[in-house]
Amino acid sequence: MRRNRGLSFYRKRKKVNAAILAEVLKYIAGISISVFLAGVLVWLFGLRTGVVGASMEPELLSGQEVLVNRFAYMLANPQAGDVVVFLPNGNENTHYYVKRVAACPGDTVQIRDGVLYVNGEGREDDYDLITDAGIAENEIRLGENEFFVMGDNCNSSEDSRSGNIGPVRRDHIVGEAWFKLGNGSAGFVH
Repeated sequence: MRRNRGLSFYRKRKKVNAAILAEVLKYIAGISISVFLAGVLVWLFGLRTGVVGASMEPELLSGQEVLVNRFAYMLANPQAGDVVVFLPNGNENTHYYVKRVAACPGDTVQIRDGVLYVNGEGREDDYDLITDAGIAENEIRLGENEFFVMGDNCNSSEDSRSGNIGPVRRDHIVGEAWFKLGNGSAGFVH
């Protein structure tokens, strides 16, 4: 004889499948790690700024965008020839400046007869005849954390020769300009 079960207020508990739970946790962990890494990469390499003026022509044109590598100078210092992005005097209320490092800490800089001299050696090939020596008319010895920067098109550039900017302190340098975008040319900054 069959027994009538009637009404039952007890539910059977469903067991969670461990394999499915492990798979879901793997996806969540993978997505979390991807979002974290993307955030770090954007912070390190994602700063984008525009070039203002003709000071870096022909390498960088006015209005051209550059990507800034903020990681480049976390472990090392800028070298002569690097194109750096900085805030003049650390002023966060102004635009980023993009210039080339002409001299490094401890170097002496002077502009005589339109020629840039670093540690007494003329750099005639690096710049056109410089019409305004600015503060570099007299010899300048750079301090421990100071860099002398100039635009490639130095006669149309406000740079370290200007009393408003002067030598750029290391902690005012945001990073290295490493990739240029727009204005018909994209590629790495030289």
